[in-house]
Amino acid sequence: MNASTTHLLLIPSYNTGPRVYETVHAARAHWNPVWVVTDGSTDGTPVVLREMAAADPGLQLIALPTNAGKGAAVLHGLNAARAAGFTHALAMDSDGQHPAELISTFMQASMARPEVMVLGRPVFDASAPRLRVLGRRVSNWWTRLETLGAGIDDSLYGFRVYPIADLIAVMRRQPWMRRFDFDTEAVVRLAWRGVKPLNMAAPVRYLTVEEGGVSHFRYGRDNVLLTWIHLRLMLEFALRMPMLLWRRATRRPPFQR
Repeated sequence: MNASTTHLLLIPSYNTGPRVYETVHAARAHWNPVWVVTDGSTDGTPVVLREMAAADPGLQLIALPTNAGKGAAVLHGLNAARAAGFTHALAMDSDGQHPAELISTFMQASMARPEVMVLGRPVFDASAPRLRVLGRRVSNWWTRLETLGAGIDDSLYGFRVYPIADLIAVMRRQPWMRRFDFDTEAVVRLAWRGVKPLNMAAPVRYLTVEEGGVSHFRYGRDNVLLTWIHLRLMLEFALRMPMLLWRRATRRPPFQR
């Protein structure tokens, strides 16, 4: 597999244990290059990942010394990627929930339309917790309102290809999007910036503990944070409404697959 000079696969990781190794192996089977950013992991995975990277030219590890959150890890990787000449990054979780077999499909869609953000539309199976699915519907309703129906099918699924320069510009202008708030704010603020979505269906797996599943999601804490996210976004939405209304009146329909 030839290495892409424009599109990078970026995997933020925090204490997912051996599951991250399986994710990296699957990702490398479908893309080159792959970068992993360990966000202050204390489970020993940075040591093994560094050994894997030493034996694989298509794999690179960025080991951050302290935990700062998913968004902070992604931003660190994006800055390094742009410095290396990359223009787009597919963000993929390290816990095995995202479909490695669709990496090439999403990357090719981005290469065909580099001006858009390619967003995964989750297809759930029986393993999906009902509370998570219902909570997602609420977040998606708010996202559609905040963007005046810009065409974002899902606000939380983190399997996405981002235009690097646009996402860095968005993140540098405000202090949020560093932890669990990253995925939702990223799509809303990119839509406000004028980056159109291209939605593509992608399965999502919720692994059990016996299968090696690791989740840092906490229903109480993270739903409170999600409420705070949308409160902030709605306040800013009110200020942006005239511009968004004008853009809605002149835009083309969102892309779908």
